[in-house]
Amino acid sequence: MASRGLSSGRKDRVMFSARYRCVLAAVCVLAGGSPARGQIAEQKILTLSGARTVADAAAAEARKLNAGGAIAVVDTGGNLLFLQRLDNTFPAAAAVAIEKARTAATFRRPTRDFENAIKNGRTSLLGVSVMTPLQGGVPIVADGQVLGAVGVSGATSAQEDDDIATAASTALGTAPASATAMKP
Repeated sequence: MASRGLSSGRKDRVMFSARYRCVLAAVCVLAGGSPARGQIAEQKILTLSGARTVADAAAAEARKLNAGGAIAVVDTGGNLLFLQRLDNTFPAAAAVAIEKARTAATFRRPTRDFENAIKNGRTSLLGVSVMTPLQGGVPIVADGQVLGAVGVSGATSAQEDDDIATAASTALGTAPASATAMKP
């Protein structure tokens, strides 16, 4: 008569499987729930319409100051969403505005922080090739999340670039990014 029990190889696999399930269950309990829990976060995004609103606010501020300039708005990853070059602005201003916006978005801080750090002697920052340390790039922040950034170049002065970008960063009803000191 044949044995109805499990073969020793099959019995080992069943035992391993049971142990594996116990270990997995213990890990899930210690981690606070199911394996997928806590792996997804909600994030706000900057839409094309929002980018146009920010650019329009920058253009209005530039006209108010009787300044020209190029205005770039990027998403949180630094990807260009909208670019506008006001009349009589030099062509290279567009490329500089994009890089200022990209720097502010990807580093999640105003580019003036980098310029000030370099002015104060932290010249090693010049070695960071993915950064444009010129004031005029400001993150767009909502509920503590960086949605993207605005960069302005080609106004009458670097300070005007920064003023225009700062004003535009609030166009969606968000607070301007705070000026934070660079850590050594």
